[in-house]
Amino acid sequence: MRNPQTKADEILRCARSLIIRGGYNSFSYADISSVVGIRNASIHHHFPSKSDLVRKLVAQYREEAEAGIAELERNVSDPLEQLRAYVGYWERCIADPSHAFCVCALLASEIPVLPEAVALEVRAHFRTLSDWLTSVLERGAVQGRLALTGTARANAEMLIATVHGAMLSTRAYGDVRTFGAITYPLLERIAA
Repeated sequence: MRNPQTKADEILRCARSLIIRGGYNSFSYADISSVVGIRNASIHHHFPSKSDLVRKLVAQYREEAEAGIAELERNVSDPLEQLRAYVGYWERCIADPSHAFCVCALLASEIPVLPEAVALEVRAHFRTLSDWLTSVLERGAVQGRLALTGTARANAEMLIATVHGAMLSTRAYGDVRTFGAITYPLLERIAA
């Protein structure tokens, strides 16, 4: 018999790939059941509702993102290099169809139809990302590594919009080079 935690992790991984492929409303427990090889009732045992499942998935995604940010802070001290590493991370993900998109960016486009618990987790992810990028940009400006137009917060939001918009454009055009063509000019513009 399998460990229940392992099965829950399989369910979460499957849901994540289904969301990346088509969004919140593109899958059901029956879809997960056929991929993971368990009955719908077993999925409901771990996650009573789809909202519970996706809220947990986003919470887990947020933890992964926060751990990645913490690792970046520990290993890369230069603010410009931190921004390059952040963009580089997503550029590498674009080449891997199973991770080619930020789960929270996809779900943010569906906020009007998401259950409130899921929407709150998605918004929290964006606040955390914005806070971190704002701090990187502020440090970079103080150190003379970054030249900002406007506030660090506005530049952080512009960076978030550019990276996530580049993901959308890459998907729309079906060309992984699109991501760098959109994101690199922004990094060049703010480099002092």
